Amino acid sequence: SERSSDRQGCREDGQKGSSMIETVLLCMSLNLYFEARGEEVQGQIAVAEVTLNRVASPAFPDDICGVVLQENENGCAYSWWCDGLSDEMSEGNSMKRAKAIAELMILEGEYISVVGEEATHYHATTIDPPYWAEDMEETARVGNHVFYKERKPDLSPMPRPKEISCLENADDVYVEGVCKQ
Repeated sequence: SERSSDRQGCREDGQKGSSMIETVLLCMSLNLYFEARGEEVQGQIAVAEVTLNRVASPAFPDDICGVVLQENENGCAYSWWCDGLSDEMSEGNSMKRAKAIAELMILEGEYISVVGEEATHYHATTIDPPYWAEDMEETARVGNHVFYKERKPDLSPMPRPKEISCLENADDVYVEGVCKQ
């Protein structure tokens, strides 16, 4: 699956091994905690899935920490990262659950799906759809979040222009929008 390709790497660390895994686990755990700690398990899995889908997409950073901490001209990809509030996980049970789900998704996420491999965006149901949602296709509603994937262009064939249909018969003539025989 696309999501399995190098989803564990965190460029800041640059080395393989336990410290890299711990850094990646921390990034994913923080994201699950602050984005979905009040959600049921499937809601937290869906948020983790979007994070991994972004890692697999060429439109986003190619590592978990890069995706979670991404900032651009519109702000932060995940609101908790730049909301000015503490980033300390203070609720013990929620922290343990976020870490367990983060570890599961990092190691086995390619086999677990709630929203699908194409979902790359979501927002809380408590807000109006953000500016980017009009260019996206809703894929699922899980818990308190709405999930989206990129809208595919309509590739269905266009109707054949009358001018061409008319001209296929040598006896027909197209004059002022009318095909005459």
